[in-house]
Amino acid sequence: MTHLYITAPQPDDVHELLAFEQENRVFFEASINARPAAYYCAEGVAEAIAQARQDAEADRGYQFLIRENSQLVGRINLHRVQRAYFNCAELGYRVGARFNGRGIAKAAVEQVRQRAFGELQLSRIEANARPENLGSVRVLEASGFSRYGHSRRSFLLHGQWFDRLHYECHGPLQH
Repeated sequence: MTHLYITAPQPDDVHELLAFEQENRVFFEASINARPAAYYCAEGVAEAIAQARQDAEADRGYQFLIRENSQLVGRINLHRVQRAYFNCAELGYRVGARFNGRGIAKAAVEQVRQRAFGELQLSRIEANARPENLGSVRVLEASGFSRYGHSRRSFLLHGQWFDRLHYECHGPLQH
């Protein structure tokens, strides 16, 4: 891995993002719920990018593309931003199949943590991982997240219930 960085999706990313999602669709849908079929066209991705920009402007969520030497290799986001009383968000990420196992997710999580606890002034980030997703568990634990819970049969995928591990990470105390 040489130069890894995160950027908010822009309207001119539509075709590259669509190609990335189509290339990795089967891989992603093996472990997370499928996106609606309408997403997998230029108009669907353009709408998703527009929605991501609206969410960021309204402080509801922040999506980023993960790039390595300008090549799109994954996505990472902070969603479900809650400001009043909680000042937290939930982390999600996905790295393309051919880029797994190279430290990309860990590096992207660190960049999102810095942004979340810096310019976004969040106090806490939450994340979930299935126990059998050892790669994701390792990323979270190596990135300073602590496990605080285990919910049983809480995630339905392909007609089967799965457990989830719950993680949290705290930024510096702010008054």
